[in-house]
Amino acid sequence: MSHRSYTVMDSPVGPLTLVASDGALTGLYMDRQRYRPEEHTFGERDPAPFGTVIGQLEEYFAGRRTVFDLPLAPAGTAFQQQVWAELREIPFGRTVSYRELAERIGRPTAARAVGLANGRNPIGIILPCHRVVGSSGDLTGYGGGLHRKRHLLAFERRADSGPMAPAPAPDPGDDRP
Repeated sequence: MSHRSYTVMDSPVGPLTLVASDGALTGLYMDRQRYRPEEHTFGERDPAPFGTVIGQLEEYFAGRRTVFDLPLAPAGTAFQQQVWAELREIPFGRTVSYRELAERIGRPTAARAVGLANGRNPIGIILPCHRVVGSSGDLTGYGGGLHRKRHLLAFERRADSGPMAPAPAPDPGDDRP
C-alpha cells in the first residue's frame, strides 16, 4: 500500500496543496480548483517529504527557476499522461495553443480532448497547463481560475524583474475556471 501525505504552502497565487505518494508528487492544487480531490484522499498532513518541492516552487516564484526537477506521478489515462508529458516541453514564458499541443502529440484533430486532459492536470504550475491558450491567443479555461492563469503568464513574461506580487482577486464575471 502506498504512503500518501500532503502539506499546504503559501504562494503568490494563494495556498497550494501539495500531495505525494511514496516520494513522488501526485498533486499540486490551488484553492477552489476545479477537479480538486477531497482532502481526505490526500493522506496525512506532513510537511517533511516536501522540502525539495517547496524549495523549487519558491525559486520559481522568485524568478530563479524556469524548469522543475522533481519526481512526478500524476494519475491519469494514457492519453492524459501523453498530454501532461508534452506540457513539460513548453518553455518558460511561452505559450502554445490546444491545437499545437494536439499536433505535438501526433493527434492533430484532438484539440478538444487535449483541452479536457489539460483541465484534469493534477500538478498545476509544475506541469505548466497555464501555458496553453486558445488558437487566437485568447486565455481559455484554467482549473485554478483565469485570474491565476493571467497572473502566471504575466509573471513568466517579466520573471527577470523580481518576485511577483500577490495574485489579483478574480473578476466578478470570471466564473469559469
